[in-house]
Amino acid sequence: MAAIWTTAVAVLGTLLGSTVTHVFQRLASRRGELFARSEALRQERIAVYGAFAAALEGYRHGQADRWYRRLEDLEGAAFLSARDEAHRLRTAARQALYQVKLLTDDPEVVLAAERAYRRTWDVSNARDQADRDTRDTRAREAIEDFVSRAAPLVR
Repeated sequence: MAAIWTTAVAVLGTLLGSTVTHVFQRLASRRGELFARSEALRQERIAVYGAFAAALEGYRHGQADRWYRRLEDLEGAAFLSARDEAHRLRTAARQALYQVKLLTDDPEVVLAAERAYRRTWDVSNARDQADRDTRDTRAREAIEDFVSRAAPLVR
């Protein structure tokens, strides 16, 4: 009779051990999957946020060039080329903005991205040099504000 109890306890212990091991392995696997997913999202956000800031900086420079070429000759080839380049840069910045919106849950980061885009767009509409300088500074500060707001999402 003692052998039966010993066998029963051994079988129950083995089953209990297998069940506990299975549960812990599932938990560890789930935790690992969640970590891998969050790390992939973090890496993608780093890439997208950096690309957006870079696109805006390029667009800001393009807008400045467009503004200066317009002063030189509104109908000239240099202005038309700068205008076309600014349009291309605006399209690239807008595409990057869409990616930011797709990856961001934080409404403050999205608002900062939209503000930076709008302020950069506005640079070429300046009336004079002082206005252009002010708009350019606002655009640069808005880009920096976006980066500051987005940074905690990738740390």
